[in-house]
Amino acid sequence: MPRLETSLLILALLGGGLPLGGPVQAADAPSHCESNVGSPSDLKELKHGLVQGYLAQDTLPDSLKLLAPPPAPGSAAQSLDDEYANLNIALQDTPRWNQAATDADLNFPAAASIFSCSLGVEISEERTPRLYTLLRRSLTDAGLASYKAKMHYQRPRPFVSNRQSICTPEDESILRSDGSYPSGHTSVGWAWALILSEIAPSQQDQILQRGIEYGKSRNVCNVHWYSDVQAGQLIGSATVAQLHANPVFRADLRAAAAEIKAQQALNQNANGIDCELEQQALRP
Repeated sequence: MPRLETSLLILALLGGGLPLGGPVQAADAPSHCESNVGSPSDLKELKHGLVQGYLAQDTLPDSLKLLAPPPAPGSAAQSLDDEYANLNIALQDTPRWNQAATDADLNFPAAASIFSCSLGVEISEERTPRLYTLLRRSLTDAGLASYKAKMHYQRPRPFVSNRQSICTPEDESILRSDGSYPSGHTSVGWAWALILSEIAPSQQDQILQRGIEYGKSRNVCNVHWYSDVQAGQLIGSATVAQLHANPVFRADLRAAAAEIKAQQALNQNANGIDCELEQQALRP
């Protein structure tokens, strides 16, 4: 499947009879008894590679209630956003810029490898199938959770204001009409960082640092303001908290942790993944 901006994927999902605030056929019914039954192997694909999430629409975090409005024009907070955006313009056509372009791709299977280097294990459908499924399902939840505020505020993105390039020019047309606040990519990336740091606590610092850098990639790409990324992290955190109430998510979490433990025991340190370019790009 060709790469599609994740905002387009989420919008396609919302436009396919799944409006915000309405019911969505996404959740597995909660149970009062803990179960080891995780996600089915024949997981339903909704649209354009997105699969069914864990959470029902009415249990997703309400980003419009959780977040303060984005910075007002002329405010000190907007001045900080402008300053941070200007600093990141200097990173165009550098290794960090190239990494931001790579990070922008949330299509699977490419997206599965985002945290492979920080985890020290190759994440793939072949090596870690339960974790692969967990990441795909939680992407839908964390992405959808950002959209109530996005659609309400419709904040213009930095490149619209500063008229500078973005790291994924093929996405520019859809991003012009897609709200900047909060960052949906950051919501997904930070949710994944929290989930993976729970799965592999020995790698917690590396994973969380990668999650921070993942959000920064949206600033470097010139498609999100600093405050968009901060808000995205909050929505990602709220999504993970809600996911822990879902028994199927918890079963998948336990299964994924067992997979990673087994891979670590085999010393499968990111087999097939070249981490050198990522490490160079993210070096302080």
